[in-house]
Amino acid sequence: MVHMCDIVMMKRQYVIRTFAVFLVLLCSMTLCMDAANPKREFRGAWLHIIGQTQYMNTQQKGSEQLKSYIADQIDRLHRTGCNAVIFQVRPTADAAYISDIEPWSSWITGKRGKAPVPLWDPLEFAVEEAHKRGMELHAWLNPYRVTSSPKEVLPADHISNKYPERFFKYDGKIFFDPAYQENRDYICEVVKDITARYDVDAIHIDDYFYPYPVAGVKIPDDASYAKFGGGMKIDDWRRHNVDLLIEQMYNTIKETKPWVRFGVSPFGIWRNKKTDPRGSDSNGLQNYDGLYADVLLWAKNGWVDYIAPQLYWTLDFKAAPSRHLAHWWNDNCHGVDVFIGQDVQRTMNNADPKTGDTNELATKVKLSRVLPNIKGNVWWHGYWVTGNMKGVADSLAYVHQNTVALPPTYGDPKDIPAPVSNLRVSGKDGMTYLEWDSNPPADKATDQIRFVVYSFLEDEDLDTDNVEAIMIMTPRKEYLVSEDDDPDAVKGMRFAVTALDRNNRESKPVEIIL
Repeated sequence: MVHMCDIVMMKRQYVIRTFAVFLVLLCSMTLCMDAANPKREFRGAWLHIIGQTQYMNTQQKGSEQLKSYIADQIDRLHRTGCNAVIFQVRPTADAAYISDIEPWSSWITGKRGKAPVPLWDPLEFAVEEAHKRGMELHAWLNPYRVTSSPKEVLPADHISNKYPERFFKYDGKIFFDPAYQENRDYICEVVKDITARYDVDAIHIDDYFYPYPVAGVKIPDDASYAKFGGGMKIDDWRRHNVDLLIEQMYNTIKETKPWVRFGVSPFGIWRNKKTDPRGSDSNGLQNYDGLYADVLLWAKNGWVDYIAPQLYWTLDFKAAPSRHLAHWWNDNCHGVDVFIGQDVQRTMNNADPKTGDTNELATKVKLSRVLPNIKGNVWWHGYWVTGNMKGVADSLAYVHQNTVALPPTYGDPKDIPAPVSNLRVSGKDGMTYLEWDSNPPADKATDQIRFVVYSFLEDEDLDTDNVEAIMIMTPRKEYLVSEDDDPDAVKGMRFAVTALDRNNRESKPVEIIL
């Protein structure tokens, strides 16, 4: 059977190689030299369900229509060159998956606690759709938020109704009180359940820790501070509460499946320089002081695998210039990967006067590639990408993400997967395929879970660092070489295949000349 993903990627790579000179002419010489597509790059996008109108519209049509919508969004991201989907599964102490711990999300079924009919599992489905395209799936949770609107009614058996002393209401919305160890244990129980039961590549949390401050509204945690404060200053105590959760979440994930990563997407400013000499040249809300999130401590202590700061501002926005903030995060998050959270709408709506470009996309991508500790980008939100807002999908697919990128590696680089075996060519259904064998999964970090196919010209060296030689990254053990089964049609073609493990480490290549 012909796999359309294979055909699309194969044809896309032929276009890349054939029109490479044309693409160079489209870019400035500096852009192409300084920011060529790298072999390793995180290319993610956030797909939220909370407040997403298409989900609400599709709910009324049934499960099959919602499945079709999710699959289409993931496929559209894949066609732009994205290699990771950050899919929201727990926006407000609810579940976009089958759970014995928390109620069904109203954003999936229309009513909190109501199961879809017929029953299906959106997280499991999203994992399958991403993985069959060779993409990662990061399960996105909000740790503390229980409601997003003062009007929301919770089921009678919701945990916040069972143990009201462990929650507080702020600006009309309900939150877990971060001071309670019982709450940390509960949140980590949810995290462990997802990690254990689903083949996710990462657990991802966003920027909501203590609630975003509202002028004149005080956080009502006097009682828990009196109970647990222990003489600490209240700001330090609140930060400590969040630190305890982050550390416990990291350990929970690693104890359950060591290869599953833990990523955090904080607000884009840690601290302003006027507050702390280590801070950035900015003037805005501070993670450390306003949300009680000491992101740099988490990186220093190794409690996170990656950080995706939300640099949603324009390049030269006076209060928070993302051009400067990208440099700041690059310089201050040693030991973990940094992916820049990019706001698609602002990026495409604003010109870059320093280059003369009509939007900021090229400059932002270039910046992410020339800074050594920045390992990729995450697009907010993914629906602006899939909707091709102002041509962003076209620009990504044909210029900035027009080669296949392998995600960043994790773990000991000396532990690599075994190479594939029995690489061969076969004809079936009137077409020519490459096929190979691999070892069965054994729930280990070095399991061979995806494969990379390289194509070389007869006079080229076998160079797996040659980005343009990568034809596809796929979980399947076959690759469509030609829509013709005539041996002469593929004579002299040269391929190499490698295996990727659960930490994206790559095996040695195995070569074949047809």
